[in-house]
Amino acid sequence: MQFFKDLSPSAFAAGFVAVLVGFTSSVAIVFQAALAFGATQEQITSWMWALGWGMGLCTAVPSLILRKPVMVAWSTPGAAVLATAGLAGGFSMAEAVGAFMLCAALITLCGVTGWFERAMNHLPIAIASGLLAGVLARFGLQAFTAAQSNLPLVLVMLATYLLGKRFATRYAVPLTLFVATIFVAATAGFTGAAVQFGLAIPVFTAPQFTWAAAVSLALPLFVVTMASQNLPGVATIQASGFGDRRAEGGDAGIPVSKVITLTGVVTLLLAPFGAFALNLAAITAAICMGREAHPEPARRYTAAVSCGLMYMLIGIFGTAITGALTAFPKELIAAIAGLALLGTIGSALATALKDEFHREAALITFLVTLSGVVLGGVGSAFWGVVAGALALGVQRMGRSHFDLPPR
Repeated sequence: MQFFKDLSPSAFAAGFVAVLVGFTSSVAIVFQAALAFGATQEQITSWMWALGWGMGLCTAVPSLILRKPVMVAWSTPGAAVLATAGLAGGFSMAEAVGAFMLCAALITLCGVTGWFERAMNHLPIAIASGLLAGVLARFGLQAFTAAQSNLPLVLVMLATYLLGKRFATRYAVPLTLFVATIFVAATAGFTGAAVQFGLAIPVFTAPQFTWAAAVSLALPLFVVTMASQNLPGVATIQASGFGDRRAEGGDAGIPVSKVITLTGVVTLLLAPFGAFALNLAAITAAICMGREAHPEPARRYTAAVSCGLMYMLIGIFGTAITGALTAFPKELIAAIAGLALLGTIGSALATALKDEFHREAALITFLVTLSGVVLGGVGSAFWGVVAGALALGVQRMGRSHFDLPPR
């Protein structure tokens, strides 16, 4: 099979790092969201099953078919919205499931009509790169602020990474993760994880559609998923060279609208079991789409497939693997994420600032996104694009078409 021929240790490690970062950084928020609707332990396990299989299938299958790194994740800001709104509104699990399904239908509509992709195709690559750099830079900063609470671990990881980049570039990140794991084990740094072995059993909840849940849950979930997740997800695809307009080698890139449609349909099917919202990934996508995954872009899809298969494993074993992953110290997670994204952050910044005409607008996009500002419940990724687009619009005022540089 071609997949096994293309698979490399660095690609597999990139997939593992993506899973590690994706789950440990936000799984607690998902648990809080489930508990906000009165979920039992069985229902929480079912949520892990549905999300694991949903992300895994939407990641692994398209990646294998397209030979492109298609990355799908759950909506972390969506989970935060659900956790807050669920407690405030006193909604039942049945009402929540109805809201999940309505949100999924809206996402599917966006994918089928293609309007979201068409809008993103008008986004200059400099703005998209500034957005990506702003989203990822926070993880780069966290890699070094982690030294405040665990300086020895961060220093060991940084030294290993730098030596790896010098003498074994392709394996710098997996080598860093391996050395860090040994160091943590030797210093008894793993936290006590509540590991409960056993297969996850899906629990079906019949949906209940109410106007209150549609307004308070479904619409906010849809808005933050599209603005704070799918938007930077598309920017990651474009900035990494896998977009339809800029696919490396001149071939067709990742069909964004079809993938968004897929995430909507799969969410719709799995919502009664706890899949609240699936969307294009940004952070984990950058890990699997960068040079650290594989120097050859045509083989980076193996990192996404590896990630998808591990997501499905998590779905099968539910809370057992989730508990094991959360045993890693938060400093290790922050440091490995930041180091794994260094190359992508640098490339995104270089692209964003390369063209003098777009430089100021791209820089504004970067800074607003990096700020983490939340207005009206919508995250900084959306407002970064708005600010950059406004800045670019002002720059274009009064200029003729012939005076404007290409996007």
